[in-house]
Amino acid sequence: MQLYNYVVKDQVGETLKGKVEARDTHAAANVLRDRGYVVIKLESIVDGANSGLLARFNNRISSQDIVTFTQQLSTMINSGLPLSDGLSILQSQSKPALIKVLNEMLRDIQGGASFADAMAARKGVFSEVYIASIRAGEASGKLDEVLTKLAETEEKKREFAAKTKGALIYPVIVLVVMLIVMVVMMVVVIPKLTEMFDDFGAELPITTQILIAVSGFAQKFWWMFLAAIGGGVFMLRRYYRTKVGREQIDNFVLKIPVYGKLRTQVALADITRTLALLTASGISILEALEIVAKTSGNVMFERSLVETAEGVEKGLPLATMLAREQVFPPLLSQMVSVGEETGQLSGILVKVARYFESESEHAIKNLTTAIEPLIMVILGLGVAFLVLAILMPIYQLTSSF
Repeated sequence: MQLYNYVVKDQVGETLKGKVEARDTHAAANVLRDRGYVVIKLESIVDGANSGLLARFNNRISSQDIVTFTQQLSTMINSGLPLSDGLSILQSQSKPALIKVLNEMLRDIQGGASFADAMAARKGVFSEVYIASIRAGEASGKLDEVLTKLAETEEKKREFAAKTKGALIYPVIVLVVMLIVMVVMMVVVIPKLTEMFDDFGAELPITTQILIAVSGFAQKFWWMFLAAIGGGVFMLRRYYRTKVGREQIDNFVLKIPVYGKLRTQVALADITRTLALLTASGISILEALEIVAKTSGNVMFERSLVETAEGVEKGLPLATMLAREQVFPPLLSQMVSVGEETGQLSGILVKVARYFESESEHAIKNLTTAIEPLIMVILGLGVAFLVLAILMPIYQLTSSF
């Protein structure tokens, strides 16, 4: 399939520009004529950036792309523009990877498929929650309202994820710099100092001998370090793919001091926000629980949500089932109970999601607060060891002259 730039006139004589995907120029012209356009100009897009690693990067559709797409389409649908026209307009405003997806979706819709079905054929681009919300919006005739809620929810999720990642940038950078400095010391600095000590025949303290031994081992067997790291990551990922491995690792992550609480709060914020979106879109609470269970990202929450759905299916209140699951705090079941009694479940879930987002931000601050002094202690011990191992022998040599 090839991408083409086109200039056409519509049925009222207005000139339109955009991009279309087809097998060849003839097929591209036919696609445009089928849409009722008169083709004025049609040319193939030839770009050397469409190959290799750069192509993979350009073809990646990010969460920000989905947020922008949803916001723009929501505005168009709310303004009364037909769905197919909105998708056609967005083709000329999107990146190449999204243009390809929009072309395929538009082709499916013009062929009789629903908007949700066109998205479902591209699950790698749109999440199951997104597709389910669109399907509910089409069924209820409230696609414009659902798109508005989706745009707001996706933007909140993106902002929340950005805050979470941003708070961890500082400790990650410090750890990376520490690793680089350690490698440079072991591979470049220590060998040169070792030659100098050998030339002078100096008697070295035990700390220096340990440092030289580690440096020598790292130079000769550096590949063992890489093999051990690569093998460890491979085995861990393979173990995580097993049912037992995923359960043990996910459970362990939630029990890590400070970080485990952060992961729990983030998961709860995501779960409640998604449940609020789905229920507000008109999806039954049972179906919403099943969808959220598949997208929870942690087997402990997934299992609890599945068991909650089974209880709801038997006729038990949602709040009662949530109270039975240990992974959910009492606050959630209490607030859900209020929502069920007042008939405002989706609104209550939105408020609960905001609460968990706030708690997550506090957990992030606590995590960074706990990491910073730990990093300083490690740096201090490292500097002290280097002083004893390197400067002390040099001081002894200079004192002997």
